[in-house]
Amino acid sequence: MPEQAKQLKYQADLRSRLLSHQPPVDWPFAILVLIVLAFGLVALFSASYPNGLWQYNDGLYFIRRQALFAVLGLAAMFVASRVDYHIFHRLAWPLMGVTLLLLVVVLFMPDQKGVSRWIRLGPVSVQPSEIAKFAVIVVFAHIISLNYKHMKKFLYGVLPFLLILIPLVGLMILEPHLSGTVLLLAIGAVMMFVGGTGIVWFVVALGGLAGAIAIIVVAFPDLIWYAMDRLEYWIDPFSDPLGKGHQTIQSMYAIGSGGLFGLGLGNSRQKHLYLPEPENDFVFSIWCEEMGFVGAVVVILLFVALMLRGVYIAYKAKDKFGAMLVVGIVAQVIIQAALNIAVVTKTIPNTGISLPFFSYGGSSLVMLLGEMGIVLSVSRQSAAAKT
Repeated sequence: MPEQAKQLKYQADLRSRLLSHQPPVDWPFAILVLIVLAFGLVALFSASYPNGLWQYNDGLYFIRRQALFAVLGLAAMFVASRVDYHIFHRLAWPLMGVTLLLLVVVLFMPDQKGVSRWIRLGPVSVQPSEIAKFAVIVVFAHIISLNYKHMKKFLYGVLPFLLILIPLVGLMILEPHLSGTVLLLAIGAVMMFVGGTGIVWFVVALGGLAGAIAIIVVAFPDLIWYAMDRLEYWIDPFSDPLGKGHQTIQSMYAIGSGGLFGLGLGNSRQKHLYLPEPENDFVFSIWCEEMGFVGAVVVILLFVALMLRGVYIAYKAKDKFGAMLVVGIVAQVIIQAALNIAVVTKTIPNTGISLPFFSYGGSSLVMLLGEMGIVLSVSRQSAAAKT
């Protein structure tokens, strides 16, 4: 057999062995994801049963659909964990282009409760802001991995990210989607900080943000009234207890009723058409009512454990791109969870932000689990680099 043919056969055999015997993923992180997902499904089932029965004459309506999305999401997580995450280097800019296109398209969709956030195609609905979060993570990781030695400079550590965020934020404000905008900016800020952008530029950004708010006040008065309206009913929800303050009031009733150990799983009173849409943004309120302070702390600690394990995976990543992907994905989950819990406990105004793994939403859950698969892919290749 010619030497070249032998070499080709050896390489093919090596590739086959590598594909069939990939190093294991980070099992502590994978197990944490599965535990949080299980908690989320149980919480959603309990919180959504009365509303499903009322709206669709089917108490299992929400959990049945969410369970299907969970299965699809777990499949996406498995596939993503076995795919080389470096593929996103090539897909970064096409993904951003598709995201911008979807954010434009959604502005022409029929609004729902005064906002345009969903593109609906028959029974399927897509929220472009969910894709935008992932696109920002991928593109920021791509840029940082290429320029991490020059991140202190404005040209490399600030300007590219501003050119990405400005159109994204502008389009999301037009929806309007203030909570999504805040989350997007927070994810970007965390990635820039970890990636090495100089502190001085964050100080400058605060000044620029103040100026931008002043411009928005003048250019978009309707948006300011929208935000001030939320602030007013956050400060004093009892000024409109049957209207815009109703959801916040009922959320506080639910949390307060839970006490230390809760009323017991399935025994919430507020989910029986008192707290609007308990299966969505306020699912944590029902969890607190049923499982009490102890149950709430357990969920918070699970998110903290997920964050710490994610930080460990990022630290052990074999390259800067993998590390920044993990930082962005973990930051998205933790910041979003923190904002949601702050909303339902009346720490901040109601922003309409969901609780990862818990709130009802198909596209969100599938994307979230797919992102967890990317984290596992990074951990798998980190393990391979050691062998």
